[in-house]
Amino acid sequence: MSARVLIAEDDPKQAHLLRVYLEREGHSVQVVGDGLAALERCRAYRPDLVVLDVMMPTLGGLDVCRILRAESDVAILLLTARSTEDDILVGLDLGADDYVTKPFSPRQLAARVRALLRRARPGTAKEEILRVGDLEIDEGRFEVRVGGRLVALTAKEFGILAALAAAPGRVFSRAQIIDRAFGFDNHVEERTVDAHVMNLRRKIEDDPAEARYVQTVYGRGYRLAEQPA
Repeated sequence: MSARVLIAEDDPKQAHLLRVYLEREGHSVQVVGDGLAALERCRAYRPDLVVLDVMMPTLGGLDVCRILRAESDVAILLLTARSTEDDILVGLDLGADDYVTKPFSPRQLAARVRALLRRARPGTAKEEILRVGDLEIDEGRFEVRVGGRLVALTAKEFGILAALAAAPGRVFSRAQIIDRAFGFDNHVEERTVDAHVMNLRRKIEDDPAEARYVQTVYGRGYRLAEQPA
């Protein structure tokens, strides 16, 4: 699957290495070295995915992530040297779809990119629209509507919702959600799922504190309500 990829990385050697690997995957790749340039290029180039270093000059990667997510649903993969869980959750809470901690292998990052693009561009074989109350999930079009209103979700948020929608009423553990929505990445922390669910609720629930759709089953996981309250 070829795509337009923007790499925002201020280390020229690392940016070049990533570009080589992603171009070998068949992607069209552009590279910038600072945060402001990343915003400008995103708006002009309209990439399918952004590989975004957290520590960059002029404008930090987290600020770029926040601004991009407010403007579009482009897939965002963070590169971070901050490996603590709280630091990572900050990026996910701002709307990033996934992260890779430094140091990493370019092959690992290329695999993450493939996984994100598969989720951001689901196949068209499924044409059925799942309806639960006034929630509509169209996997073929990668669209979600609530009361007829189109809701922009990130790839991970959509993946979690689609996983729950596969069996409304069934309780999925966090580990099961990771397996279905995060694919090959079995190193995802369970709190990462919680962060994505929190963002998902903000977008589809009238009152995220009293969820009608994505409900918590304490001690077990999450479920999509069969009959929303």
